[in-house]
Amino acid sequence: MERELSASPKTPESEHPGRWWHAIADQRIQCDLCPRDCKLHEGQRGACFVRQNTGGQMVLTTYGRSSGFCIDPIEKKPLNHFYPGSAILSFGTAGCNLACKFCQNWDISKSKDMDRLLDAASPEGIAAAAAAYGAQSVAFTYNDPVIFAEYAIDTAVACRALGIRSVAVTAGYMHREPAREFYAVMDAANVDLKAFTDDFYFKLCGGHLQPVLDILSYIHHETTCWLEITTLLIPGRNDSAAEIKDLADWVARELGPDVPLHFTAFHPDWKMSELPPTPASTLTQARRIAIDAGLHYVYTGNVHDTEGGTTFCPGCQAALIERDWYNIRHYDLPSNGQCPHCAMPIAGHFARFDKPFGPRRVPVRLVRR
Repeated sequence: MERELSASPKTPESEHPGRWWHAIADQRIQCDLCPRDCKLHEGQRGACFVRQNTGGQMVLTTYGRSSGFCIDPIEKKPLNHFYPGSAILSFGTAGCNLACKFCQNWDISKSKDMDRLLDAASPEGIAAAAAAYGAQSVAFTYNDPVIFAEYAIDTAVACRALGIRSVAVTAGYMHREPAREFYAVMDAANVDLKAFTDDFYFKLCGGHLQPVLDILSYIHHETTCWLEITTLLIPGRNDSAAEIKDLADWVARELGPDVPLHFTAFHPDWKMSELPPTPASTLTQARRIAIDAGLHYVYTGNVHDTEGGTTFCPGCQAALIERDWYNIRHYDLPSNGQCPHCAMPIAGHFARFDKPFGPRRVPVRLVRR
């Protein structure tokens, strides 16, 4: 059942001054937010469709407008080491700065219809809604928060004032300068590492691999933002044992063994509807390859796989958090994050565990009275 909550009366207009741009020749401006470096004439929008040259200034056209709000389990982001079992208020806008042919949220990320953005809420209204619904965190998701960074940053600041955490679910396609401001206010991030070849990124996403690797390294080594990584395995495109080993070896070498890695199952969608779903055996094999590469926390997703969803202690191999998809079946980890059997610290952020939010999804409308 959908629930309603009055939004803040300070709900802003949708057009908002954009940041991270500069003027160039021929009365154009260049967007400096992501590696696309879109060069825009008057009235022209970038590849993301939401950043526009208006009067020689950058404008974000979706500030304060959302394609929908929902209370989710935090495991759905997916985050398995950031306050497991807690509830998170999720929302997105429209548009995206990548062009993934396999996008699972294409109706939102590829939308050029601003009328889809029916819910309006100020950053303060979103923070208040999260508190009212008992959500410990707010997630910027469904489409990539990089392209509405100003809105996400302002919302994260408002959330922090109320003790609400902020989570970015992103492809990580962003320049370093805006990333400094963005991740300074994010408490956790799940970054989609789409594949481990530039050919995949170029042909299937319209981007490049190296900027994503650079941002992953930046988040982990230069910020306090908790990081987890997700790779959607697509049959015949990025699921070879050799590529998975290269990816896992890079994570182990450049980020360390404690960054959780999620391998999730593809289902046919958008412009790749002719492919079959990912077999569960592919996920199991990928998980084994990554564990053999030295990673401590490797998960499978979008399938029922209790072993692949369970958090094991890297020291004694005790099953500390048993999951089936988004459902936590057993929890045996104290709030100090140490294994109760061998006292080994488990990487992540944990708190007292009472009752999990569970796998349910609760749609929410933020409306103005």
